[in-house]
Amino acid sequence: MFAYILRRLLLIPPTLLGIMIINFAVVQILPGGPVEQLIAQIAGDDVSSTARVSGDGGSEVMAAKRPAQGSGGDSTVTSKYRGAQGLPPEFIKDLERQFGLDKPAHERFWLMMKRYATFDFGDSYFRDQSVMQLVLDKMPVSISLGLWTTLLVYLISIPLGVAKAVRDGSKFDIWTSGLVIFGNA
Repeated sequence: MFAYILRRLLLIPPTLLGIMIINFAVVQILPGGPVEQLIAQIAGDDVSSTARVSGDGGSEVMAAKRPAQGSGGDSTVTSKYRGAQGLPPEFIKDLERQFGLDKPAHERFWLMMKRYATFDFGDSYFRDQSVMQLVLDKMPVSISLGLWTTLLVYLISIPLGVAKAVRDGSKFDIWTSGLVIFGNA
């Protein structure tokens, strides 16, 4: 039994490494990565995204939406920003540099592994906070839900298991086994 447990524990690191490699490869290969999603959001005139990247993109969008001064509010100020015509290449390069996509894949993977090892999950781009802080903020609720769920499971499963053991092979045993399998699925 000890050898089995030891073998299972020794399989944890290679399994996690394999999952991380597959996850990294899928994110890198599939279209619609973080830069493409951000570009799509910016093209939809999302001010906060452009302002976070360069500090000046958001002001151009806001200027395009702001009424002209002294004109009674009927007309709008025209700006050089044209989301439908595409974004400037320098802006896209800034995005790629900010996300680290200007580095080779092996270097990005190594940096990702180093950050994960130190629990540095970066910043949430859409919430403007540290991902770790977001996780810690939600942790009390998650722990509470987990504990209440565990309590509920034990309050149901222990008496049900005893009843099934007493009535082994009966219709009750068969039906409850089916319900348990269905519930787990």
